[in-house]
Amino acid sequence: MYTKRFIVPILLFAIVSTIQAQTLRNAGGTLFQDSAWYGTPQSLHVASNVLLLQHDNGGWPKNIKFYKDTLSADQITKYQAEKEDPEETTIDNGATYSEMLFVAKMYQATKDCQYKTAFLKGLSFLHSLQYANGGFKQFARNKGYYTHITFNDNAMLNAMLLMNAIAVGNPLFAGITEKKDQAEAKASFEKGLDCILKTQYVQNGRKTVWCAQHDEKTLLPAKARAYELPSLSGSESVGLVQLLMDLKNPSKAVKEAVEGAIAWFEATRIHDHRVQLFTNAEGKLDRRWVESTEGNDLWARFYELDTNKPFVCDRDGIIKYDLSEIGYERRNGYGWYTDTPLKVLEKYLKWKKING
Repeated sequence: MYTKRFIVPILLFAIVSTIQAQTLRNAGGTLFQDSAWYGTPQSLHVASNVLLLQHDNGGWPKNIKFYKDTLSADQITKYQAEKEDPEETTIDNGATYSEMLFVAKMYQATKDCQYKTAFLKGLSFLHSLQYANGGFKQFARNKGYYTHITFNDNAMLNAMLLMNAIAVGNPLFAGITEKKDQAEAKASFEKGLDCILKTQYVQNGRKTVWCAQHDEKTLLPAKARAYELPSLSGSESVGLVQLLMDLKNPSKAVKEAVEGAIAWFEATRIHDHRVQLFTNAEGKLDRRWVESTEGNDLWARFYELDTNKPFVCDRDGIIKYDLSEIGYERRNGYGWYTDTPLKVLEKYLKWKKING
């Protein structure tokens, strides 16, 4: 069970300050501007669209790419009618989290209370997605894999970073949040940390890493889409370990979690194969898995839970071990391999010197 005294460390302010550099990812980053842009006529136009797309429950839908567009009367009517529907509101693909950062920037530039109101509604929405065990689900839905605790695409991690920034009084939220909001955000962050520690997969008595999503009740690795099977993630686990290493005065439990994850990353790195781009017989750009030691070592997106064997998967849900064994669409439409754990291994060397 979670107790308030179990986890007390908070991220270093220097780490939290990077939250101000985040962009509206689901708008392709096009809304990220220098501070002087916020409050300009163009920013006000964008902001009107952002506010329009916020639903009554405080969340936003994902993959909105037209914030800078001028919407027609029919579009405005459509989006206003959808405000009552919570089904599409989410933290997937940077949604809600990104819009909240945007309206916070708009408030600092204009002091217009509509942006403060929008931010606080978004904050309430984030709290509504968090379970008592600390995990965040990705959608305001109550069925299907959407209810799982979701590390996939850093959904829960983004929400926790925002909570922590609020908790430590990041200047971006000055005049928006009060002490009550900061206290609630701190509790949310600490519960999230507890959940991260409890969901770390233990294999033959050893701590490893995490699945992209975990069952909200059992906390075990869980299936999402047909090709996203219960597994160990060489991708989503990166951000979780980085968060743990950014904690001041880490507890014994945190240190053990980091050590377990680092040992797993070292044991599962792929030395002898790489993804190669080529033009296939149909003249299309394609990918294949070839023997090679050139470039950085890789890690798979998915590893079998008990064997640590990397795998790929098509929409039929059948495990395969070579990119050539799955269809063109999934082979080229998903990030099956990554070298991002290299950042964690490099950071670990510094962390180890500090924390022993």
